[in-house]
Amino acid sequence: MHFSSLVSNVGNIVTGIGTAPGLSPGCYIQGIGRLEIGDYTIIAPNVGIITANHDLYDFRIHHPSSVKIGRYCWIGMNAVILPGVFLGDYTVVAAGSVVTKSFPDGYCVLAGNPARVIKSLDPTKCVEHRNKYEYVGYIPAAKFPEFRRKYLAV
Repeated sequence: MHFSSLVSNVGNIVTGIGTAPGLSPGCYIQGIGRLEIGDYTIIAPNVGIITANHDLYDFRIHHPSSVKIGRYCWIGMNAVILPGVFLGDYTVVAAGSVVTKSFPDGYCVLAGNPARVIKSLDPTKCVEHRNKYEYVGYIPAAKFPEFRRKYLAV
């Protein structure tokens, strides 16, 4: 993780193979609610992924929700993903976008505030690559299910 990034409540976060939220500088990854990020998803600098909102009447109270990001997604610089969002596989979130709702079908490019589909991707052209050595964080992928059961809440 980059020293300028913050990942909170890591026990509620599960990532896929080759995915490293917080590796880029300036990221804020909040795990108050459940967060799942799929295999080979890349997260650019200064991305915010939020899994809970403050109560409108008492900001000391959080209302957790889930966020799920599919496989082979690309979250661009300064993008924000808000609680309750589900992004399907091969979703590209353009730099500076604010994702306020789900796009579960994936295979698209999202942009704007609030984010909307600006381009659909041809699934037949999307490449499913795999690394020679597969890790989830620093743990070999084959050993991760045991680690997950033992140490994670998700």
